[in-house]
Amino acid sequence: MVCRRPSVFPMKMFSLDGRRALITGSARGLGLRIAEAVAEAGAKVIINDLDSIRATAAISALREKGYQAEVSLFNVTDRDAVRRSVKELEQNSGGIDILINNAGIHRYGALLDLEISHWQEVLDVNLTGAFLMAQAVAGGMIERRSGKIINICSLMSEAGRPTTGNYMAAKGGLKMLTKAMTVEWGRHNIQANGIGPGYILSEMTQHLAANPEFDQWVKTRTPAARWGTPDDLVGAAVFLASPASDFVNGQILYVDGGWLASL
Repeated sequence: MVCRRPSVFPMKMFSLDGRRALITGSARGLGLRIAEAVAEAGAKVIINDLDSIRATAAISALREKGYQAEVSLFNVTDRDAVRRSVKELEQNSGGIDILINNAGIHRYGALLDLEISHWQEVLDVNLTGAFLMAQAVAGGMIERRSGKIINICSLMSEAGRPTTGNYMAAKGGLKMLTKAMTVEWGRHNIQANGIGPGYILSEMTQHLAANPEFDQWVKTRTPAARWGTPDDLVGAAVFLASPASDFVNGQILYVDGGWLASL
């Protein structure tokens, strides 16, 4: 007869039942897949986007699968709109327990010739937008003494390649902003962490994957010998949003197939 030890790691540690999660830029792509994952784990999700048609389609798709979902349309770079929208969400249906700063853009250009507008736009969305969102939700989290903030960082929080200087600056800044949130808000039982995706097949990277030379470089450079998929990110997102990560703070979890480990 085989005696089995009782589980010391209950799966309920990963449950998001009763939590509300706001995911920025989540009407499509990686953001929508992450929203679906946290909804599957039990959270009520708030889809944020600028495109009402796209957001409505995302909400419909989530609800058809039986998930709780609502929409909030605003621009993460607009400080007043962010504060107004967060306040409305909290007043109408309760506090925001989980914030996932996913909204991001890319504008390629060599530093020597980079238009200042392309520099500023990338920093505004990818870095300042995350700051404004976190600032808006942190007050409620502090009052409740509970909160999870997940910033979608990048391999380019650590490394880069030519024509991506603005993106590197924004994502490198986001890594350090994550740590700043931790040292200021950790005592209030708020955990701020980041996810650093590797080369993930998405709308943003389709043009790269379609280039045979670049496609081969990614597969050769990555120890896993493949591109990542949106599904590769969902485990990290649920973990960092759940009670399982209650003593994990100020960390960037790189989901990169080993890219950063390899020279």
